[in-house]
Amino acid sequence: MSRRGAELALLLLGGFRTFADRATAELAARGYPDVRPVHDFALHAILSGADNASELGRRMSVTKQSAAKTIAALQEHGYVAREPDPVDRRRMRLQVTDRGHAMLHEGETIFDELRAQWESQVGPEAVANLEHTLRGFLGDNTIRLDKPAGWLVQDSSSDA
Repeated sequence: MSRRGAELALLLLGGFRTFADRATAELAARGYPDVRPVHDFALHAILSGADNASELGRRMSVTKQSAAKTIAALQEHGYVAREPDPVDRRRMRLQVTDRGHAMLHEGETIFDELRAQWESQVGPEAVANLEHTLRGFLGDNTIRLDKPAGWLVQDSSSDA
């Protein structure tokens, strides 16, 4: 058994990628074949107030052009819409559509199912202990859904 730091980092990243890849595949099977992990982060950022490409880019630590590309993909698939600002009709604001909300809800359900699968493999206590240990290491520095780490989004945005 290795005790190298790089291997631990790869195991943690592998756990994330396994969850993300399985969730993406399951979303496709449930009628959302065009979803990528970056879309989930973008939708959460929009829900928390990022209502244009500039603000979405800032929140996701990507360029305005990259954010605009993500918005175009989300619009094309019906997850977001542009609507006139109620205060300034010249300004268009991003809004998550009913389809976008439904996809997010389905994604949360899938992640709960994936967690349950891990619990059935190693036991609920082992998963709870893992989660507790990770929280102890990370403290308040966990990745927020509405503001992911830039490297994460940049790695995934090629699929936007």
